[in-house]
Amino acid sequence: MQMISQTLLRPSSLSSRFCNHNRSLLNKQLLKFRTMSCRIRDMRFATAYLLAFCAFLSVSRAQVPVYEVTPVESSVTFGVESSVPIKGTFDKWDANMTFASTDVRSGVLEIKIQADSVNTGSGLKNNKLKGKDFFDANQSPMITFKSTKVLQTGPNTFDLEGDFTIRGVTKTEKLTVTDNGKGTSSGSITGTMAFDRKDYGMNKGIPFIKIANRVEVNVNLKWKRVSGPPPIFQQ
Repeated sequence: MQMISQTLLRPSSLSSRFCNHNRSLLNKQLLKFRTMSCRIRDMRFATAYLLAFCAFLSVSRAQVPVYEVTPVESSVTFGVESSVPIKGTFDKWDANMTFASTDVRSGVLEIKIQADSVNTGSGLKNNKLKGKDFFDANQSPMITFKSTKVLQTGPNTFDLEGDFTIRGVTKTEKLTVTDNGKGTSSGSITGTMAFDRKDYGMNKGIPFIKIANRVEVNVNLKWKRVSGPPPIFQQ
């Protein structure tokens, strides 16, 4: 009788397997739920971080001066002393000013000139300057200047030290500029840079014309501040 009672009270193997199966399903569902919860939490964190980062970038850009140079009202010219005047301009070029902060010394000026756009008013001189003895426009189509250091020398004057490239040769040169429009929303930058043409492989001359080695480049860049605060000058 006792054995029969114990047998009746002991769960059957089928019932035991059923309970274990349900317990396993429950554990899997709980694990899946926890995994999903972690993913949702991670996605929410990532979304919040991305939104905060974008907001930070937006604020940062708003606090930096943003300038635009208008080529139509600007010019890049050059001249060299010679027995026959050699002066001209470039018809195709681009310039931009960028700032890393409101400190005026964080500014970078970059000028890109198409060498074959040289215009002296004389087709003969233009072709000679575009040729391999001078600009070598076919092999080196761009003349560029990119400032790497800004030194304020007066209330609104600066020395811009930078990389100057012509004929594929890059050397450090200095562009001395004056900012006309300090603290305003528009103005101009006028500047002069002089270099020795022979330092860049322009060793030859033009028949029957005596040419000096010193070449002077002048820039007159009209600008406007399109957003951000004005840059802070040193007193």
